[in-house]
Amino acid sequence: MTRTTPPRPVSVETVLPGLAPYRARSTRLHPRPGEPGAHDSHVGGPLLWPADEPWPRCHEPHQRETEGYTPEAIRAARASGAWPSSGPWPPPGTPGLDGPVPFTALAQLFRRDVPGLAAGPGDADLVQLFRCPLTHGPHLERRYHLRWRRADRTERAGSLLTDPPQVPVLPWEHELPEPCVLHPEEVDTYPWAEDDTLPAALIADIDAWDDARLAEHGPDAPCYQYDLSIPPGWRVGGYPSWASTGPLTVDCERCAAPMRLLLTAEGSEADGGSHSWVPLEDRDPAFSGKESVRHGTFLAQPTRLRFGRDRDLHVFTCPADPAHPPRWQLS
Repeated sequence: MTRTTPPRPVSVETVLPGLAPYRARSTRLHPRPGEPGAHDSHVGGPLLWPADEPWPRCHEPHQRETEGYTPEAIRAARASGAWPSSGPWPPPGTPGLDGPVPFTALAQLFRRDVPGLAAGPGDADLVQLFRCPLTHGPHLERRYHLRWRRADRTERAGSLLTDPPQVPVLPWEHELPEPCVLHPEEVDTYPWAEDDTLPAALIADIDAWDDARLAEHGPDAPCYQYDLSIPPGWRVGGYPSWASTGPLTVDCERCAAPMRLLLTAEGSEADGGSHSWVPLEDRDPAFSGKESVRHGTFLAQPTRLRFGRDRDLHVFTCPADPAHPPRWQLS
């Protein structure tokens, strides 16, 4: 099934014509639980990975937990609609937890499926995203990994990996992604309006428009940040959202070039403030507004993943040279 974003509550460039030069396309991925294959773009499914290629591992020291969840217990609990039971953390020396830890595959995207997906090094057209399932240091930091490929060359590999390594226990239920198929859809987006993301006069116009709408229509009135600028959920390209951190400068650590947003991963695709972006196919036409949204929890967290404390994970790459190391930002 396709996914169709409803028209915006108002025409952005009609009420705020100064935004026209800043319009950018973003591709909403709309992940939904399903059975993706290794040759598909997806979240949480099997990767297109040559059997003779080493799986990425995190070699840094990791925090030990007191209890955790086995992947099997998580899958069984999800199938029954229950919460998984935790168990004691395995003792030191347990294979897969001591020494290098296998990364968890979060997603893979083919450029043939996802409009606007930037090319990688050597015109790579397949990108795979990983996260270390364990935390690092006293601030519980996370480590991510990006792997670029040429899809045609990888698909000609003699055999593919069918049983990637995984840790025997996870610290949280939301470390295990739910296999999801994607429904890519291009939409227009506009920058986050704060600090110097836009000219000061234009931000003042946006604030004044928001205030007037609030005064006229009350707290449920559409506003720029929630309803007109950046959609929630997984998306490719467009602009980063900065709800938790405020706007940040993200430059390439190797050449200092301003980096571009490759991908945003987000645990939630709908909440009380962003319900206007919920696709038409996920609404009950007999109702309007928030009340029309079907499958609340299912829709809000289709991938079952979380990033930080319900933040967005922005993945940035260098437009001057995509072989330069990517950068990650939670916001």
